[in-house]
Amino acid sequence: MDYLAGLNPSQRAAVEQTEGPVMIVAGAGSGKTRVITFRVAHLIRKGVDPFHILVLTFTNKAAKEMRERIMSVVGQEAKNIWMGTFHSVFARILRVEAELIGYPRNFTIYDTDDTKSLIRAILKEMNLDDKLYNANHVYGRISSAKNNLISPQEYNKNEAIMAEDIANGRPQMGQIYMTYAQRCYRAGAMDFDDLLFKTNVLLNKYPEVLHKYQHQFKYLMVDEYQDTNFSQYLIVKRLAAVNENICVVGDDAQSIYAFRGANIQNILNFQKDYPDVQIFKLEQNYRSTKMIVNAANSVIEKNQNQLEKNVFSENEDGEKIKVARAFSDNEEGKIVAEAITQERALKNLRYKDFAILYRTNAQSRAMEEALRKINVPYKLYGGTSFYQRKEIKDLIAYFRLTFNPNDEEALKRVINYPRRGIGDTTVEKILVAADQQQYRLWDVVVNAHTFLDGRSANAVGNFGLMIQSFQAVAKTNSAFDTAMHIAQHSGILKDLYEDKSVEGLSRYENIQELLNGIKEFSEREDIEERGLDVFMQDIALLTNDDNDKDPNADTVSMMTIHASKGLEFPVVFIVGLEENLFPSQLSLNSRSELEEERRLFYVAVTRAEKKLHLSYATSRYRWGTLNNCEPSRFLDELNPACLELDFKPRSTAMETGGSFQSERMAWKQKDTESYSKPKPKIVKTTSILPKAHVPTPGFAPSDTSVLQVGMEVEHERFGFGKVVNLEGNRPDIKATIFFKELGQKQLLLKFAKLRIVQ
Repeated sequence: MDYLAGLNPSQRAAVEQTEGPVMIVAGAGSGKTRVITFRVAHLIRKGVDPFHILVLTFTNKAAKEMRERIMSVVGQEAKNIWMGTFHSVFARILRVEAELIGYPRNFTIYDTDDTKSLIRAILKEMNLDDKLYNANHVYGRISSAKNNLISPQEYNKNEAIMAEDIANGRPQMGQIYMTYAQRCYRAGAMDFDDLLFKTNVLLNKYPEVLHKYQHQFKYLMVDEYQDTNFSQYLIVKRLAAVNENICVVGDDAQSIYAFRGANIQNILNFQKDYPDVQIFKLEQNYRSTKMIVNAANSVIEKNQNQLEKNVFSENEDGEKIKVARAFSDNEEGKIVAEAITQERALKNLRYKDFAILYRTNAQSRAMEEALRKINVPYKLYGGTSFYQRKEIKDLIAYFRLTFNPNDEEALKRVINYPRRGIGDTTVEKILVAADQQQYRLWDVVVNAHTFLDGRSANAVGNFGLMIQSFQAVAKTNSAFDTAMHIAQHSGILKDLYEDKSVEGLSRYENIQELLNGIKEFSEREDIEERGLDVFMQDIALLTNDDNDKDPNADTVSMMTIHASKGLEFPVVFIVGLEENLFPSQLSLNSRSELEEERRLFYVAVTRAEKKLHLSYATSRYRWGTLNNCEPSRFLDELNPACLELDFKPRSTAMETGGSFQSERMAWKQKDTESYSKPKPKIVKTTSILPKAHVPTPGFAPSDTSVLQVGMEVEHERFGFGKVVNLEGNRPDIKATIFFKELGQKQLLLKFAKLRIVQ
């Protein structure tokens, strides 16, 4: 039994308890995977046939890693374990039993794209408005119904559900679900949700099948049990009902997928389902320093709805958690990029030792731009590079077309997006006409009635007129006003706003973030030309980045906190710690929602091994208007003894270890009026950052031709600073200045307006 020698007492006890219901509460970094794999290996060493062991995971990667570890202990017998994701294991069972529920054994499995394509076809056949009945929304509604085991028939009989659809202006949703299910059945196809839904139907409707698998799987283990939904919960409960040799592993403090249907009550109520359960708590964190573990504990203890545990670390004490305050998201990106460069040099680290975590994908823009400016390589995980996302490329295609109507790739991309009745057949006719006449596509578009007939000619002609109107607007308006006009009048904003799915909301936020970036660009003081066409040139350079090509490259990792679960990094930056961003404004309606946000923050904090950085911005653009931001309540909830501030607090209370509540109050007192007035969604003004400096009376810019490194200067907005570097040739000399309040900034001298103090 020497293979158990490396386990601590709690881990070993959990491994050796093989009979009866067992719950292993595994704190962050406590060796959960190690315990699961050794427990399965221990069962086999005790003589349990691996064919009688079922292990359910949430990712194929986790299953593969566990099987390899088990194989290192018990050899080839590990191949006989029933191990995999919920979907893969139950698809395997359905292949055997499918004919009982009217499906062929070789049924097709529809992926998300197949599902949405079928939904769009049904919407078209039913003559329904595809904006009101958005395919993503319909898909989400059907998926939610299946995960709650609501069949099409039950859906259409449920008065509450039908009333909700009517209230939302979608009375045909039940009929769409019914038709969708019928079409899948007729095609001999199941979607991902069906793999669980149909398994429940099978086990419920055919007792002999349930009996067969209850005796097949004498030992069940479920990883990440806190992430199971109602459908998964019922399958597991039914299969374990005879032997009750069920072991669930998870951490309620890391339950962060409620938006996918995960139900934290499954793990919280496990003891009620199995009163004789034996509970083992893995509380020693092997991953992080004592400082990081103590900070994480100080936050998660604020949640009322949780299993009691005391996570601790016997690692080194570690450095305090650094908290940085920025005046904008762009400055926040710069602070993070510079910190990575400094720590990498000082501590001899690799880029892959660093991770930047954020609440929403849209936040990656400022981080990406800051890293690119100082040539720090990075890779985005669980998402696409900001400027490569479809919705961003769509809007940028409109920008490109506005300034160069002969850009054929841009034209083909957006001529029918959002949909305006220009189908593939019409586009093909445009291509043929242009080819035959040796014209450009744009020439055919603006002369549509010469080459096309009827409604097609009108639709194409109107598209051409719209682009020409954008060109007129661009000649007389700022970059931001032009971009906002195009976003609104192209229909992109409306199309994305009406998509209320999680994905749709994310896409809408990304468009907002692009417009925020254009707003900041249009207000820059260090460049002379600030038109949208100049911004487009900058974007063209940014999007040529190649750093994603090598998966093993030494790159900084960037991802949402949701995507970071299960990962760990020596140094972690958590950015955007502001009220209404993290915690999200959408999560402040109930205690359960707020507690999930707090668990999400806990997950983020516990990704760090050696060093943790936190940051927030005091202002952030929203639809072109600069809004003041308050520090997140989660900063308040951290033990102040674990924190080190990288800035001078506005409130004297903060200087003596007070809370961020005092920082928020100081900010509110400073700008009460901006908080009390409601903000319009779109305001065409030239809002600027709140002034951090009152210029010296009689302030007047000096002749900067005599400026030298080491001189002290005053900027009317940024305050007093010291010149640390000068580069370039006249008249384009750039000065790097360290400002006392803001940190390091780079300014073009011919625009900087500096007063030389010394």
